[in-house]
Amino acid sequence: MAPLIIFCSDPLGPRRVDPHFTEEVRAARELGLRTSLLDHDALLAGDAAGAVAGVPRGAGAAWYRGWMVPSGRYAQLAGALTARGVTLLTSPDGYRRAHELPGWYGTFAPVTPPSVWLAAEPGHAPGACELAARTAELGGGPAVVKDFVKSRKHEWHEACYVPDLADTDRLAAVVARFVELQDTFLAGGVVVRAFERFTDVGEARVWWVDSRPVLVTAHPDRPDLRPEPALAAVSPLVAALGCRFVSTDLALREDGVWRVVEVGDGQVSDLPRGMDPRPLLRALAGAR
Repeated sequence: MAPLIIFCSDPLGPRRVDPHFTEEVRAARELGLRTSLLDHDALLAGDAAGAVAGVPRGAGAAWYRGWMVPSGRYAQLAGALTARGVTLLTSPDGYRRAHELPGWYGTFAPVTPPSVWLAAEPGHAPGACELAARTAELGGGPAVVKDFVKSRKHEWHEACYVPDLADTDRLAAVVARFVELQDTFLAGGVVVRAFERFTDVGEARVWWVDSRPVLVTAHPDRPDLRPEPALAAVSPLVAALGCRFVSTDLALREDGVWRVVEVGDGQVSDLPRGMDPRPLLRALAGAR
């Protein structure tokens, strides 16, 4: 039997799917797949049992397809589902490994920009001295700031880009603003990544199920750009990561080398607008 696929419900109507996932649910049902809903807001609020109250008991293996969930909440989700006889095919450890940069960086270091990170709590940004010491190994030059999961690239100069790591006051200011804007959504801490220049062909999002590339799409931010990346260097690293459902975002550096700019858990990665979800759903349905 194919795994159950659990989607997020509409916050305004818990018996229907969140509108963002309507097309995926429709496609899944057309393919004859089992679907169910969970309450994402309840999960984030700490009520994992309430969040999954509508998931059928004894449904067996399952995938989650929905909005991002902090790693700790995902572990609670897995526990609540287990209590109902439902097993997520991505374990809490696997989710954290794919979802947070410190989990995947060591595996992908040969093909991704050099990075360092510091643990941080919401509202508490690392200071200039701590940042200077931690980023010294990056060797200066431009860099970008993010947390363990996301950046604020739409506030590029304010809370993302640092022209030169030697300017520690500027680095500290960008980090402080980033932490301020992330507020309670700060994930894990602060990451500083060496800045690499990429061409304007756009990013490709590659979807992997059990280490197989089952779909290549545009990045959701630029659905009009759909490059075809080289995967020879990336494929063995996805296998080495050991996570069942992964997305990788790749960009073409100015020297002609494809680089991994982000890795994510595929369950919480977004498809670009207008993309047919059926190839991905078929691959998920075939997993055991």
